[in-house]
Amino acid sequence: MSVVETRDLVKDYHINGLTVNALRGVSLAFEGGEFAAVAGPSGSGKSTFLHLVGCLDLPTGGSVALNGSDVAALSRTELALLRRRSIGFIFQAYNLIPVLTALENVSLPLVLLGAPKAEARERSLAALAEGGLGGMEGRKPKEMSGGQQQRVAIARALVKRPTLILADEPTANLDSKTGTEILDIMLRLNRDEGTTFIFSTHDKMVMDYARRLIRLRDGRVDSEELR
Repeated sequence: MSVVETRDLVKDYHINGLTVNALRGVSLAFEGGEFAAVAGPSGSGKSTFLHLVGCLDLPTGGSVALNGSDVAALSRTELALLRRRSIGFIFQAYNLIPVLTALENVSLPLVLLGAPKAEARERSLAALAEGGLGGMEGRKPKEMSGGQQQRVAIARALVKRPTLILADEPTANLDSKTGTEILDIMLRLNRDEGTTFIFSTHDKMVMDYARRLIRLRDGRVDSEELR
């Protein structure tokens, strides 16, 4: 059974009386443990695809199934619980809460899941150490570099041990050295934990790391390559 499967996925946006066809019938399946990149130029539909797979938006047509369950059949509450328990998000802009420390940002998903305070702290400290941030748990985002903030975002995504990580342009705001370090962390976690990673990207470095590369153009699958 696929972790993610989309069938004839369509997404239209209506802007100022115009219809923008972001996705035009995308059918893809991802098995557990994949390290895959959905690539393409700006406007190709790659971020839209990730948002639909992550249940952050609803499709205009077609379907998304996660672990065999059609997400269209789930209520808003069930969708929220699915995102909270099974999906980790890594965003281009990090999306850390500025008034919280690194430890508090990473702990938040576990707090929302009702984990005991001591367990949440222990697991969050371990996730920060795994990302090379041991000793920085008390820093707030403004006190950290872009690379350090992205490592916090990765730790936050991974701390609940999700089956699926969705990373939207995770290296876009990083220099090449830091980007390589971030990708090495994710690849190691993919290999050690079996976590499925799906990236949206236009960064060649991310494409080179991916073991499966899917290129979108004008909202359609243009090509696919296995490494």
